[in-house]
Amino acid sequence: MRIEQLEYIAAVTRLGSLRRAAEELRLSQPALSETVRNLERELGVDLLERKRSGARMSAEGRELLPHIVGVLEAVDRLRSAAGEQHRVSRMVRVGTVNAATVPLLIPVVRDFRAAHPVTQVEVVGAQQAEIHRGLSEGGFDLGLVNHLDGDDVPACFESAELLRGRPVVCVRPDSPLASLAAVSVEDLLGVPLIAMRTGYVMHRYVHRLLAGRTPSFSYSTDGAEMGKLMVAEGLGATVLPDFSVVGDPLERCGALTHRPLTDETTRVLLMLQRRRAESVPQAARDLHEAFVRRARELGGALPGPR
Repeated sequence: MRIEQLEYIAAVTRLGSLRRAAEELRLSQPALSETVRNLERELGVDLLERKRSGARMSAEGRELLPHIVGVLEAVDRLRSAAGEQHRVSRMVRVGTVNAATVPLLIPVVRDFRAAHPVTQVEVVGAQQAEIHRGLSEGGFDLGLVNHLDGDDVPACFESAELLRGRPVVCVRPDSPLASLAAVSVEDLLGVPLIAMRTGYVMHRYVHRLLAGRTPSFSYSTDGAEMGKLMVAEGLGATVLPDFSVVGDPLERCGALTHRPLTDETTRVLLMLQRRRAESVPQAARDLHEAFVRRARELGGALPGPR
């Protein structure tokens, strides 16, 4: 028994004629008729009543029709699921607020690529709201977002805490702030501030930290990576989670450094999120596990300033 035989029977039943079914299926009528007869011989029943006016299901065929339809529907579901698995097995999309890029994201992507050589990984920088929207709509398979300790985590996502860090002031080594053991809010207000745009957790954090006070001058930018580049070029200081600065290539080459904030106990959490779903593509599951495994290797936190 072949799937196309059942599809042919369904077409004949729907159209009421071998001729019309043959035209739709682009088969010759004798070929279609022979295929149906082969199935009838295999099952031992006459599925169709053939008359000059056309063909219709026999009584035996009507009893078997729900089973035939059920098989075809199951095949359609299988094909759809297989197609979706194939699609996502070739591409996994990760939305990120550009946090812990060097210690976490890059090693995970490198190891995943070695284990899944035919699967592309697309990493997209975005704000948290955009990442959540992408997860909800299926545009992202995974999302890396920051939360302040105590924030509510959306119930519609599965969330895993990867790293727990603290806010630090990121500056050039020749900045006056680099000579301090810790930076106070008053110190921060005295230099140009490179702030994240509205929509980033660190924008909300800095707004709360300054409590309405205004720095000497401020820039606004998207994401930690651009903020660090602006610091390295001498435009000012920025406030980021330590896991976004420690081990960064700009830090390793001496273009920037970081200092803790005075009397600041706030913790920033890096969360890995995905949409709650009954079926998660294998490639997305594997990449999720790779992130969790790497976070365990880091101990859930990064070392302090070196």
